[in-house]
Amino acid sequence: MVVAIKALACELPATTGVPLARWHCPDLARAAVQQGIVASVSGTTIWRWLSADAIKPWRVRSWIFPRDPAFAAKAGRVLDLYARTFDGRPLGPDDYVLSADEKTSIQARIRRHPSLPAAPHRAPRTEFEYTRGGALQYLAAWDVHRAQVFGRCEPKTGIEPFGRLVATDNGSSHRGQTAARRLQGQWPTLRLVHLPVHASWLNQVEIYFSVIQRKILTPNDFGSLAEAEAALLAFQACYQQIATPFEWKFTKSDLDLLLKRLAAHEPAPALAA
Repeated sequence: MVVAIKALACELPATTGVPLARWHCPDLARAAVQQGIVASVSGTTIWRWLSADAIKPWRVRSWIFPRDPAFAAKAGRVLDLYARTFDGRPLGPDDYVLSADEKTSIQARIRRHPSLPAAPHRAPRTEFEYTRGGALQYLAAWDVHRAQVFGRCEPKTGIEPFGRLVATDNGSSHRGQTAARRLQGQWPTLRLVHLPVHASWLNQVEIYFSVIQRKILTPNDFGSLAEAEAALLAFQACYQQIATPFEWKFTKSDLDLLLKRLAAHEPAPALAA
């Protein structure tokens, strides 16, 4: 009985005719009774069984298959740079690898009431209701091997803000060979390296952005855009003093293994009618 209910929990509800996107314990209890698995069972009992099991069917992960035909080559080049090589040659002491991106639409949420700090028997509190004070864009470049960050706030993204940062990414502001020619014409020693589409997980500056999100933007409680910008830049200056290079462990060998696993699960192309 317990095994059968666990097996039911691991099925997609739609395959059993239940109009749900995902199971909850009371739904499983009803379905188990309807399917004759058990005469009666409570949602609490099912929760206890599932929570003790190694399989957690309520957890959902998203994924996307690489769709760039040159994914391996583009990603491998970036991983080589992280390993201090470029085009098969080791980087010199005066070579810099900058990982860059744009964190867009950072809002200034002006709370109706001020946030309150923690107090005895009370967690910190943030007012739910707010008015919007506008949004800004934070452009940053992370020095992969020296653990330095260079960032600036802009009212919008685009060619000019990107040029002011002088960085790399594959966003709409600076896509493709046009961006490479434009930047290298102005800075001859710069080499623009693009990640494949949907590969921001290979971009180390995203790790820094996650730190920004946790330490500065959550909760979002700024009285104005100027206050939000000041907070971002103040944290950036502080982080400069304590930062160390990220412990990057994903290598080209790991990339090869990952792509082989994905290829094994890639759906076969549909046959022509």
